[in-house]
Amino acid sequence: MIDPQDVRDRIAPRILVAGEPVAGLRHVPTVDPSTGAPLADVPVADAATVDRAVRAAAAAQPAWRDLGVPGRRRLLEALGAAVREHRHELAMLDALDGGNPFPAMLSDVERCLHQFVTWPAVAGMTGGATIPIDPRDLHFTEYEPFGVVARIVAYNHPAYFAIKAMLPPLVMGNSVVLKPAEQTPLSALRLAEIAQEVLPPGVFTVVTGGAEAGAALVGHPLIRRIGFTGSVATGLAIQRAAAASAVKHVSLELGGKNAMIVFPDAPVEAVADAVVAGMNLDSCAGQSCGSTSRVFVHEDVHDAVVAAVEQRIARFVPGVAYVDGTAMGPLVSAAHRDRVAGYVAAGRGEGARIVATGADPGLSGGFFQPPVLFDRVEPHMRIAREEIFGPVVSVLRWSSVDTVLAQANAVDYGLTGAVWTNDLRQAMRVVRGLHTGYVWVNDVSRHYWGQPFGGVKDSGLGREETLDELRTYAEVKAVNMRTRW
Repeated sequence: MIDPQDVRDRIAPRILVAGEPVAGLRHVPTVDPSTGAPLADVPVADAATVDRAVRAAAAAQPAWRDLGVPGRRRLLEALGAAVREHRHELAMLDALDGGNPFPAMLSDVERCLHQFVTWPAVAGMTGGATIPIDPRDLHFTEYEPFGVVARIVAYNHPAYFAIKAMLPPLVMGNSVVLKPAEQTPLSALRLAEIAQEVLPPGVFTVVTGGAEAGAALVGHPLIRRIGFTGSVATGLAIQRAAAASAVKHVSLELGGKNAMIVFPDAPVEAVADAVVAGMNLDSCAGQSCGSTSRVFVHEDVHDAVVAAVEQRIARFVPGVAYVDGTAMGPLVSAAHRDRVAGYVAAGRGEGARIVATGADPGLSGGFFQPPVLFDRVEPHMRIAREEIFGPVVSVLRWSSVDTVLAQANAVDYGLTGAVWTNDLRQAMRVVRGLHTGYVWVNDVSRHYWGQPFGGVKDSGLGREETLDELRTYAEVKAVNMRTRW
């Protein structure tokens, strides 16, 4: 593991616009969730800084577009090589700044390195089409980049989300202005410094800050394409602000209250492992939109599954994110820890039963919340309806497939779902009955690049991680060429 103190000592957050640092900005501290202590003072972009960043991006975009896919590919592959060299530093910044264990954050960076190569490689597949309207003339379509794309990302996978957000629009010939979550800005700012050594000035810019910076970015007249990952409330605010400023294309990857439905033929031990894996406890302490936090277990195996999950949950001891052996880190902030604790209290108050909790780490200062397993949860309870975004698992008992599908769908979210059974007929019944954008059968949590990820209902608009995502970062132009007089 890279020395956390060495990385901490070298933190020097700054906003670069066209390669030049922006001076005179207000600064706010970013905090280490493992200790509660400040890490560094981070610049806060005001509206003028956002405007400067967007205009620099607009000025750089035509030359970036005119490089074509081969030219952009060479530079993006070089950027990928630079990110690979700095992967341990970026991962440690996320462990320090976001509280997720260093090995998980290193895995985050490493699993998106291939995208620096694969996105450009498939970009040629997004080409337009010839349309056989009249064989004597030529009718075809082509894709044109929007210009400047705004990307706003969440705090639970900071470096991963920043890389994942920047690449598709860049590949398609756009420039990008990215705003990381205000809780976890450090790895994105460092990524921008790495990028300035490879990409033309202005092509990729990171601006940091909170609501003011986000509003200035979303409402900027030169931005016509916005991609956001985060909460439903913020996604709705972005839709409203975008619509108030112009007609803009918006994609949203939002929250989830995801269901795992367990049939009586599913192997108990494998299901118990999947319940824990589906909560993403070891990567982000349950702070994941895709976590399968509602576990519907058939009454025939309910007691056995709960007992097996209880054993696993009890083993978790939250710890410092950058210490070897830490299986689960703290939550991102004191405010969020208190919010999650409020849901635990609400669950008990409404009559759910706490079956197991992880161990208290006995550490002071950090924002630690051990995982909690609830049983006897009913669909009307808050812990069964609202996204907690933390390490809280709710178990609900079922006996009727029709009833469990109705209960699974009776939330405003529709991101992911999972079904565990060896009966193909029942599996497909659940797959087709769940109102979600992504479903696992006898699996949880894993993403497969090339498989479209995204939600329905309040869980979002659009799909990511697939060829279709590339196409959303360009507009279609129809060309009709008369070849005869």
